[in-house]
Amino acid sequence: MIRKLYLPLLIALFSLALTSCQSEKQTVIPNRVHSISDLGHKKVGVQIGNTADIYASDFGGDTAKIDVERYTKLADAVQALLQGKIDAVMSDDQPAKAFVLQNPSLRILEEVFVEEMYAGVVAKGNEALLDSVNQALEAMKKDGVYDSLFNTYIYRSGDYHYQKKVTEGPKLVVSTNAQFPPYEYYENTKIVGLDIEIVNYIADYLNRTVEIQDIEFDAIINAVASGKADVGFSGFTVTEERKKSINFTTPYTLSKVVVIVRGDQAVESEESFGDHVYKNFVKDSRWKFIVEGLRNTLVISFFAAILGIMIGFVIAQIRTSNEFNGRFKVLNWFAKAYLAVIRGTPMMIQLLIIYYIVFSSVNINKILVAIVAFGINSGAYVSEIIRSGIKGVDPGQIEAGRSLGLKFRTVLYYIVYPQAFKNSLPALTNEFISLIKETSICGYIGLTDLTRGGDIIRSMTYEAMLPLLAVAAIYFIIVAGLSACVAKLEKRLKKNER
Repeated sequence: MIRKLYLPLLIALFSLALTSCQSEKQTVIPNRVHSISDLGHKKVGVQIGNTADIYASDFGGDTAKIDVERYTKLADAVQALLQGKIDAVMSDDQPAKAFVLQNPSLRILEEVFVEEMYAGVVAKGNEALLDSVNQALEAMKKDGVYDSLFNTYIYRSGDYHYQKKVTEGPKLVVSTNAQFPPYEYYENTKIVGLDIEIVNYIADYLNRTVEIQDIEFDAIINAVASGKADVGFSGFTVTEERKKSINFTTPYTLSKVVVIVRGDQAVESEESFGDHVYKNFVKDSRWKFIVEGLRNTLVISFFAAILGIMIGFVIAQIRTSNEFNGRFKVLNWFAKAYLAVIRGTPMMIQLLIIYYIVFSSVNINKILVAIVAFGINSGAYVSEIIRSGIKGVDPGQIEAGRSLGLKFRTVLYYIVYPQAFKNSLPALTNEFISLIKETSICGYIGLTDLTRGGDIIRSMTYEAMLPLLAVAAIYFIIVAGLSACVAKLEKRLKKNER
């Protein structure tokens, strides 16, 4: 039955993608913002963590306040603007120019909303590294590298690129969000940009190699403050509020917050559906982001499921033993506390706590961190599923086993657990399906999962539909395949009942 649904659903997804690409030719959404004074009572998109959020929230006082819509990624805000869901987007000027270059139906208001300074961030208490980074920035300006890089990336009047010299030695771990052109962005599956070349110069000055972590923008300061990264470079604006929790390097560039709006005339796209497919998946081997994300998603889900079953089985055994015989009172209390905490807090918060707090002083592989976090979370739900399966077994069978002289443990292993497993199978399948989809939050610790692979492509092409549909189709195939396997197993177990 499920197999029969594959083809129609995939055809529907394909048709939706084709229709959406063709609809660009007839989209005409009037612009309602022609100057900054028009922003009052309008819906304006900003990126979470960006200072544009602060400026937009403070605009107009009580009489002409902006209705601020916050997005994790600037590309999502621009997509909402293109579809008429919001009226404008506030962004730094250089990323805004890059978005407008890719979307000719958009334009930037001539008025500048506010000017601000960019700087890198270093953890409080690491003043020695802060001084060294500032010395490197000063040296970069003196020897002309700074001007050459700005002519290349900002003024587009040069073609200079700094070549990294130090290839061996201690690492300078740098957190960034590679969706901020021309400061940091993907090119041919590699993170490049002005900030990256500045970081390479700083690392050479410190005689270090460089490790780049691409994580969510609003998680960078936490990564640096917790010691998961040495420095953060991602167009950070210097503010008094941020100074309380992080050290800023010497500011290295002046930036402007500008307003992106829709143009007054529709611009027809000349790209065919094939052009969209080529741009999103074939050009520069962008399909590799999807493949890498799929591999990480499967690895994390598989091992987290095994860990979850192990934890869940132990917890379920403690709780059922306590319920049947009154044993393990202290362990049962800890098990209840574990269930309350895990089920009472969001998975994303648990992942961040395990990465930034539990493993703050340990340089551990991120995939292992994700497996531990998702395994601990899944264990709580699996334990309750197994416990309910055990309690679903007729108590008379336990009494019958005991009356035959069998030990309680023997009754559990040979009479109760086989039936409990069969009772729990549908609920366990749902838990594993949820586990696979929940791994989509791995981007918060800089791990490329399937969803983040699609996000990276969206940040490069500024298109939402095809990457999202591709990711959705892959998730659907995985989940449908898993469901089909479990359905076969259930059918085989039913045959054994006869």
